[in-house]
Amino acid sequence: MTPPADNASSEALLGKSVDELNENDIIYDWNSVGRTGSLFKHAISFFDETLRDGIQCPSVVDPKIGDKLALLHLMAEVGIEHVDIGLPGAGRRAVEDVTELAREIRDAKLNVKPACAARTHLNDIRPIVEVSQKIGTPIEVMAFIGSSPIRLYAENWQLSTMLERSAEAISFAVKNGLPVTYVTEDTTRSRPEVLSALFANAIEHGASRLCLCDTVGHATPDGIKKLIGFTKDFIAKSGVKVGIDWHGHNDRGLGVTNTIIALEAGADRAHGTILGVGERVGNASLDQVLLNLKLLGELPNKDLSKLLLLCRVTAKACHVQIPYNYPLVGSDAFRTATGVHAAAIIKAEKKGHSFLADRIYSGVPAGMFGREQEIEVGHMSGESNVIYWLRKRHIEPEPALVQAIFQVAKSRDHILTEDEIQAIIKEFREGGGARGGSQSQE
Repeated sequence: MTPPADNASSEALLGKSVDELNENDIIYDWNSVGRTGSLFKHAISFFDETLRDGIQCPSVVDPKIGDKLALLHLMAEVGIEHVDIGLPGAGRRAVEDVTELAREIRDAKLNVKPACAARTHLNDIRPIVEVSQKIGTPIEVMAFIGSSPIRLYAENWQLSTMLERSAEAISFAVKNGLPVTYVTEDTTRSRPEVLSALFANAIEHGASRLCLCDTVGHATPDGIKKLIGFTKDFIAKSGVKVGIDWHGHNDRGLGVTNTIIALEAGADRAHGTILGVGERVGNASLDQVLLNLKLLGELPNKDLSKLLLLCRVTAKACHVQIPYNYPLVGSDAFRTATGVHAAAIIKAEKKGHSFLADRIYSGVPAGMFGREQEIEVGHMSGESNVIYWLRKRHIEPEPALVQAIFQVAKSRDHILTEDEIQAIIKEFREGGGARGGSQSQE
C-alpha cells in the first residue's frame, strides 16, 4: 500500500532555505530502504582484466606499452587493487610487455598487485615464474581450464586428465612462490560434481582462490546466488580459507548487475574491464561497477575522480569508440535539449544549490566525476534552453535573438551544433537584430 503524502513534511521542505537542505530532504532513496550498514559482510576488492581479457575483443587494438603503463597508473589511482598484466605464454611481445609492467609496479611502488593469465599448462606457467624472478615481484597466476559439459565434450577431455593437468600447473607455481587462483571457465554452466572435484584438487595443491566464470554471459542473478552459495558451502567444508572471485561477461546485458549481485552473494573479488571491452559484447564494465558502488556508499575510501580519465585513455589506447549514451563517459551522459528537463535544471541552478542542479534530472551527479550538466538547443527545446545556452557563452539573450534561434531549432530534426547557432547569431547581428518576439520560459 502506498503511504499517504505527508503534507506537513512537504511544507517544511518548501520552507527551508538552500543552506538548510540536505540530501535526505530532497531525495527519497528507495535503494537504501530497510538496509542497515554495508551491502557486504566481507571485504571486497577489484581485478582489472582490460590489458588481458579485454584486448581479446576483435575490434580493439593491443595498446602500445606506453599506453599500458599510463593505464596501469590510472588503475592504481582509482583504487583498483589487482591487474591482469597479460598472458606471457602467448609469445615474445607478451613477455616483454608483462616484464615492463611488472617492473613499473615495482619501481613506481604502485599500490596494485600484478597477475597473469595462464592455461593449466607448464608452458604458460613457466614464463610467469621467470618474469617474477627476474623482476623480484610476486605475480599471481590465474590458471584457467574449461569445466562445462559442452566444453569437455568439444575438447574430448576426461576429468582425470583435467585433474592431473591442474595439479601439475598449480603445484609448479606454488613451489616457485607464486599465489594461484584456479579459474574454472564456463563455471555457470558446469555440473556441481565436476566443480567439486576440480575445486578439491585445486585447494589440495595450493590454490588460494577460486574464480567462478560466467564466460559466455549465461548467468542470471538467481543462478549466481546458487552457484556462490554452493562454492561457499564447499569451501567451508574443506576447512581451508579460500577466496572467491567473480568473472562475468555481458552477453545478456547483465554484466554489471551480476557482478554486484555476486559480491552481495559472497564473492570477495570482482573482475571487469574498463568500458566493458572484451570478446563478443564484452566483459562486465568495471568502471560502471565502481560508479554504482560509489553511489551506493560502498566505496568511501576510493577516490574516483580519475575514473573518467581512465575510461578516456582506455578508449584512445584501444581505439574504442565510446557510445554517446554510455554512462558517465558518453557525450550525452549529462546532456539534454528537452525543454522541461532544461527548465528544471535552470530553476535548480537559480536556487543557488549545485547539488539540486546536478541531480534533478540525473541519477549520477556529474560534478562528482569531473563533468557538468549540459543544456543544448533542439526541436524539443523551450526558450529557456536558448537563454541558458547564450548566457553560458556570455552572450546577451536579447528577446529577438532568442526567437531567431528558437524558430530555427523548431524547424530542424536535430540538436543545433555550436557552429549552427553561431551562424544564426552572426546573421542576426549583421541584419541589425530584428525586434520583437516573446520570451516565455517553462
